[in-house]
Amino acid sequence: MRHRSVTYSPEATFSALADPTRRAVLDLLRKGSQPAGRIAQAFPVSRPAISKHLRRLRRAHLVEQRRVGRLRVYQLNPEPLKAVDSWLERYRSFWHTRLGSLQAYVEAEYEKEQSRAKER
Repeated sequence: MRHRSVTYSPEATFSALADPTRRAVLDLLRKGSQPAGRIAQAFPVSRPAISKHLRRLRRAHLVEQRRVGRLRVYQLNPEPLKAVDSWLERYRSFWHTRLGSLQAYVEAEYEKEQSRAKER
């Protein structure tokens, strides 16, 4: 097999992650490789529906497929998730700052209340 350079599309990754069933498939694959039939058994939808979800995840490079005899075995490819993590990092910083400000405000209000209670 030749080495191929793969460029991951953040849009394809986010689009694939938008569906809760596909996210559940990824959660299942975090535990290890699974044949398509076992993945399908874990969900209350039809096998063709799971096949479509797996195809979408493959196109987004979130899962890799290999043949083992007659089985198609899928495994998680975490590389495209780095783009998601990078995007989320900006929001983590934002919320960390906001929550720090909220904490300072609440603590200041608490101190004021404590001072008023002592004066009574």
